[in-house]
Amino acid sequence: MRKGTIRAAILGCVIAAASPGCQQPTPALAPSGLPTGYWQATITLPGGDIETGIELSRDGENYRASLINGQERVRIDEVSFVDGELLLRFPAFNNEIRATFADGQLNGKLTLIQRFGETQVMPFAAARGNAAEQEMNEATTHDLSGRWAVNFREPDGSDNASIGEFSQRGSRIFGTFLNPNGDHRFLAGHVRGNNFHMSTFDGAHAFVFSGSVNESGIIENAGFWSGTSWYQPWSAERNNNVELPDAFGRTFLKPGYDKFEFEFPDEEGRLVSLNDEKFRDKVVLVTIAGTWCPNCNDEARFLAPFYREHRASGLEIVALLFEHFEDPGLAAQQVRRFREKFDIQYDTLVAGISDKTEAGKALPSLSGVLAFPTTIFIDRGGRVRQIHTGFTGPGTGDYYVQLQKTFADLTATLLAEPVDLIESLTSSEPDEETSSN
Repeated sequence: MRKGTIRAAILGCVIAAASPGCQQPTPALAPSGLPTGYWQATITLPGGDIETGIELSRDGENYRASLINGQERVRIDEVSFVDGELLLRFPAFNNEIRATFADGQLNGKLTLIQRFGETQVMPFAAARGNAAEQEMNEATTHDLSGRWAVNFREPDGSDNASIGEFSQRGSRIFGTFLNPNGDHRFLAGHVRGNNFHMSTFDGAHAFVFSGSVNESGIIENAGFWSGTSWYQPWSAERNNNVELPDAFGRTFLKPGYDKFEFEFPDEEGRLVSLNDEKFRDKVVLVTIAGTWCPNCNDEARFLAPFYREHRASGLEIVALLFEHFEDPGLAAQQVRRFREKFDIQYDTLVAGISDKTEAGKALPSLSGVLAFPTTIFIDRGGRVRQIHTGFTGPGTGDYYVQLQKTFADLTATLLAEPVDLIESLTSSEPDEETSSN
């Protein structure tokens, strides 16, 4: 019943108050609040807009929401709508969206917390509807599906060789970029004329990739924006045979070191090191990571159940977490949220600030920390057997499937090694191959 009809019914009862026949029941009003369903959202960066979806639902007075980036759905941990303001919080990353609902639109801002607590603020807007569905049926000049050899230009002028893996339906494009340190997770966007645009916001990072395709089919005039301050030019051409460097060959123990050692506090302040009794005769995976890092979150999503499955066989895992905050209390709070998010039961230590150079200083036995995460495989005798730099997550498809298998197979091999072999290995000098991998 519309409001005008409701008012007429009430007025009729007032006029005929003496009549016992005017006993109409009070009609139920439509639920108030924020409309649910799919919202098309934009986050404005200096290099263009991130285009993402937000799906809202409601359970009584409680709202639920998910981000949608192509094939990815990211559940938003904290959702509230009070006094016309929508709040979407991502406590594992310490980021949030605040937007006011008026005239059927949401307008506000995204705030990202960066290293040392620095904030980046970007305009946010959203409206009901899903423009991406229409793009599936649009004709387009170029089909960018396939594998691309990509070069991102670093600030020092060097090139960072990467791989682009794209698929396209109509003018809608999906895919990701893989580099020696990981990947840019699930990207989605469109191809229009000679230009294309891909983006993502996953609660942590805000990415925009754009460029054009010339007559020879080469991507040029391309740029990558991360948040409000990081920009890289890049170019690409098709190459089905392009490969990345071996992730097991980039980080190694420095000459003179035969073991990897550390001592850091956990989130409760207790010091933990590999000399602790709980690690004796165990296979140990040590991951150098951060709660703010999407690829580290991808790895934790894999490692948490992997640990529960293999713990009884002698596996231990330790995460050395380098956080955005210098304050140990704030860093510990982020680590606790990280543990809760993935139901982590292995050790998580507060190791330092989220800087690769500083992480390398805190871990002097390593040749360096090139990427978050970096995963170290240690056998039952405390000997480093392999070091894997980076992590390719679920946005990479088959690459992710293969990486999970590689991690599982290597761990199974270490768990199966007999004790007498371990004692033999640890009593001998490391050969050249072992000391460089």
